[in-house]
Amino acid sequence: MKLFQAFLTLLVVAVVAVFAVTGKFSEAFALAAVSAAVLSGFSGVLPAGAFGVNTLTGLIPDFYAALDVVSRELTGFLPAAQRDASADRCSLNATMRSFVTPSNTAVGNITPAMTIPATAAQTIGNVPFTIQKSRFAPFSWTGEEQRGVDTGVGYLTIQQDQIAQAIRSLVNEMEADLASAAALGSSRAFGATAGTAPVLADFANAQKILDDNGAPLSDRHCIIDTTAAVALSGTANLFRVNEAGDDTLIRQGILGNLYGFDIRKSAQVARPTAGSMASATSTNAAFTVGQTVIPLAAAGTGVVAAGDIISFANDPNRYVVAAVSFAGANPAVGDTITLAAPGLRVAQSAATRAITVLATSTRNIAMTRNALLVGTRLPALPAEGDMAIDRTVEVDPRTGIAFELAVYPGFRMVTYHISAAWGVRVMKPEHIATIIG
Repeated sequence: MKLFQAFLTLLVVAVVAVFAVTGKFSEAFALAAVSAAVLSGFSGVLPAGAFGVNTLTGLIPDFYAALDVVSRELTGFLPAAQRDASADRCSLNATMRSFVTPSNTAVGNITPAMTIPATAAQTIGNVPFTIQKSRFAPFSWTGEEQRGVDTGVGYLTIQQDQIAQAIRSLVNEMEADLASAAALGSSRAFGATAGTAPVLADFANAQKILDDNGAPLSDRHCIIDTTAAVALSGTANLFRVNEAGDDTLIRQGILGNLYGFDIRKSAQVARPTAGSMASATSTNAAFTVGQTVIPLAAAGTGVVAAGDIISFANDPNRYVVAAVSFAGANPAVGDTITLAAPGLRVAQSAATRAITVLATSTRNIAMTRNALLVGTRLPALPAEGDMAIDRTVEVDPRTGIAFELAVYPGFRMVTYHISAAWGVRVMKPEHIATIIG
């Protein structure tokens, strides 16, 4: 028996040496560890906590297979929003400005004369854009941790999923920022009841809002949550092949194009909490079409918040609040509500009008691409560099966004950072409509 063990030991040593000479160090280490365990009668259980602070006990056995598939939430806003290629010129919290030309209200009759008409100067507006966030998602490894898992699945396999999880977290945050900006910056809203999934007619009315606002007819997108997607999928006109024209919905689950919108799903569709204002009224001033600032009377309780959806008596439209001016905890004389562009659609004569705040609801978004802007770039480095020993760029295949992977050494351990900087901005409220859910 001892002679057999000696022979087996020499054989293992020879194979390990071959692995080592050919550069297959992980295989050599794994074979040596397993052989030592067999020859010594070792039971195969490694000491608990032998590999540092990460919880890696379940990954140690050499027969472990890396079967983890990193989950990814649906992203609809990132592929639908306009990308700003010049964002790399903007430092954190600095401002870039995009010009906005005003409507031309100086249209007049042509009257022949020997003098030209007076000059027609215009005030060119602008929309500021900033890089608002510079974020990183870290994870760390010690040398003992790497050595431990290399007897099985290998730390590079685990590291790959850690990178994917870091990118997942940052992408979800970007998507949520876009969803929130679109919900707060929408022009108007349509839908039957808060808390009820939209129906087919709601999408047609969202199309009407954009049409009435003069939005481009091309490159339109509708980003909905999965509840709204289920409701749409159950609409007979869409899944009946003879009515829909194809079988993509019933066979593949693809909603496709609807009322000129490319339907996209997102896990981050916003659901902001509605303001508490109740029983409030406007002052008795008249309303004009296009008016955005609404003066309030000293009536009602609570306050309204930016992003709230409100309606006025004798007006079927639902408007989105862009900004508020409140002096206290309840409406008071001098308080105002500012509506998102293009403002009121119905003129009303002088009278106080009741204001209703819609209850908390899901904000599915219909928009054109140019309405919502996202700018991303890699976080800036000082000219002298920093303490990272290596860095590279990883592109998320799902969204096409580039992230920086940097490696920072420590004392017998290393930390990895997945980083990105970004900003979002509604550039054209008139080209965004909310579908209430």
